[in-house]
Amino acid sequence: MREDELATRVVDHYSTVHDDPDIRLEEPYDAAERRGVVDVYVRVRTPERVDHVIELKGDAAVRRATGANEVLRQYRRMERYFHADESHALRPKLGRTEPGARFLLCFAPTPTCVYHVATHRSLYGSVDPAARVEDVPAVRTVAFLTGLDGDPADLGMVSVNGDAPFGSEAFLRAVPDGSRLAESIRRVDDDVIESENGV
Repeated sequence: MREDELATRVVDHYSTVHDDPDIRLEEPYDAAERRGVVDVYVRVRTPERVDHVIELKGDAAVRRATGANEVLRQYRRMERYFHADESHALRPKLGRTEPGARFLLCFAPTPTCVYHVATHRSLYGSVDPAARVEDVPAVRTVAFLTGLDGDPADLGMVSVNGDAPFGSEAFLRAVPDGSRLAESIRRVDDDVIESENGV
């Protein structure tokens, strides 16, 4: 599964569930002499502004990467420098009760991506969900996308860095029955899925 397929589904989802979201693909940033591009950038108002900064990883990206460290370096770079770019800056707001930014690292629900995350579960699981953009609270999520074949409103995620570590009973219960992710998990060797010692 390619990143452009994932991006299409993500764009369709945000367009369906939010009123007038600002959606940009391949959004560049340039801050502190660090340049980069994020796969999808979405600004919604709920009613306050919330930025969703999304990195998508399909089979090709996982195969090209030297490992989870490389993937996480790119993700951390995005988190560190995206809002440091003045054109994306977030400002503190009195009375804010929700995070002002959500940094998402989303994997395709394929056997290749499942195997990659399973064998590097300790690294992906160690990503702290709590984050900040200067004085603005933010959230980090590392997850598999689900609901890719149905209604765009049903696009969802199964996190691997929250309270349900990859391979745990709680994680497996969160995987929708009959989904691409469920099928991919079935296609990966049980010893890999159930291992407590992913590296």
